[in-house]
Amino acid sequence: MRKRAAALCGAAVVMAGAFTAVPAEASAPGTADTERTAQLTWKSCATEDHPTLQCASLKVPLDHRRPHGEKITLALSRVPHTARTYQGPLLVNPGGPGGSGLTLAGFVASSLPAKVAAQYDVIGFDPRGVGASKPALDCKPGHFAPVRPDSLPTSPATEKANLDRARSFAAACGRKYGHLLPYINTTSAVRDMDAIRQALGAKKINYFGYSYGTYLGAVYAKLFPERVRRLVLDSVVDPTDVWYDANLNQDVAFNDRHRAFLAWVAKHDAAYGLGTDPERIEAKWYAMRAALAKKPAGGTVGGTELEDTFLPGGYYNGYWPGLAEAFAAYVNDKDPEPLVEAYENFGAVDASGDNGYSVYTSVQCRDADWPRDWRQWRKDNWAVYEKAPFMTWNNAWYNAPCAFWPTDSLRPVNVANGKLPPALLFQATGDAATPYEGAVTVHHLLARSSLIVEEGGGNHGVTLSGNACLDKHLAAYLTDGTVPRRYGEADAVCEALPDPKPAATTSKAASASSNGSALHGLLGFRH
Repeated sequence: MRKRAAALCGAAVVMAGAFTAVPAEASAPGTADTERTAQLTWKSCATEDHPTLQCASLKVPLDHRRPHGEKITLALSRVPHTARTYQGPLLVNPGGPGGSGLTLAGFVASSLPAKVAAQYDVIGFDPRGVGASKPALDCKPGHFAPVRPDSLPTSPATEKANLDRARSFAAACGRKYGHLLPYINTTSAVRDMDAIRQALGAKKINYFGYSYGTYLGAVYAKLFPERVRRLVLDSVVDPTDVWYDANLNQDVAFNDRHRAFLAWVAKHDAAYGLGTDPERIEAKWYAMRAALAKKPAGGTVGGTELEDTFLPGGYYNGYWPGLAEAFAAYVNDKDPEPLVEAYENFGAVDASGDNGYSVYTSVQCRDADWPRDWRQWRKDNWAVYEKAPFMTWNNAWYNAPCAFWPTDSLRPVNVANGKLPPALLFQATGDAATPYEGAVTVHHLLARSSLIVEEGGGNHGVTLSGNACLDKHLAAYLTDGTVPRRYGEADAVCEALPDPKPAATTSKAASASSNGSALHGLLGFRH
């Protein structure tokens, strides 16, 4: 993250295949396709924001090795193309694992330039186990109900309380979904994507994924390279450290991002009155955490819930003003109500239901090996905590069911790929959820890929969020396959948008913040 991508210079442009009215690799609607396995029935599921949105469902095998065995149902959405030039389906995914993609189709279709979006059927889907797909996992409702044990295991009793919660959640998943859990994983979801392609009657797909969706896309490309037409990966998961090491690396990056927030608060002392020294403000934040661990605000926001509340600020700086106001109200005015409201808005997402978390754990615990000896977790997380205290133990307990998961683990997929057309990668240098180095790794693993860096940016999910430079590259690629090409770590560099003000001062800033907030409301947290 400390490398200066902007120091790179000199560029050339590569064309990744021009298009025709109906590209040979994209089947036109109604065209017979020998691989069609299902007929999708699309019905309107329009919303005020997305009036042309349609929905359908598709049955797929629970176990793709047994195509005639038990079936599950995937929920799909679509914004149909309207232009004569049709470039095929564009599948979109918001990450997670466990994020619902149905609404993302409408967001992407309405956020891309109209002339670009009109050339694609933008296809959203809830991956197996998620949301409107059936069955949808819900291992232990109320698992995140406040107030939870303090995440910081400073006593054997606190550690035991958290371990008991983790064991209980894993056991509940095994009891309710034991026959499903072996098939809730990335490779199974990838084979579902290919079933969607076949049902759409397309020989190839275009794909646009955020966060964990980048890993989903990279694995699809590895298993089905001949089926990939265009591939966009935004905020890129490092596929070489999934998932135990990835979470430890996140802890350090989120700590850096939290300190960036505190430094921003220091710059705006006139608005928040918390001082001008970031280190003293950090001390106030941890003092607030200690006080809440002893006496939760409003009976709901203890120390652990405070971490949940401020974690989204590590994903998106548009949340900073609201978080700073709640912080200041508690510290300066002894008023806990804004903090309780902030928790309800930002931190209580999982508390209302655990479908997303159930899928998150099911996928990550199955995808790759996790230590089964808790002593290894204790050693590693205390070592990371010493340099990154903000969310290390909170994240450890979030993932701790994997230490007790009722299935064995698969081996991660080696996504190295020399068989793809040029892919397009986007990454902010200060992204906490998917640290910058992961994008550089994937850039090297995917031959002919191009990496576009948002220099100085710290948000997670950077395209379609108001940065015109990034979106220009995205639009060019989806229009005719154009990618920037330059030899070095990055193929193009865009400046990050400025950090928010305590209150938006211009309509342009407000518009960018609104679009960014809309996107980040759709993205799955954690990855």
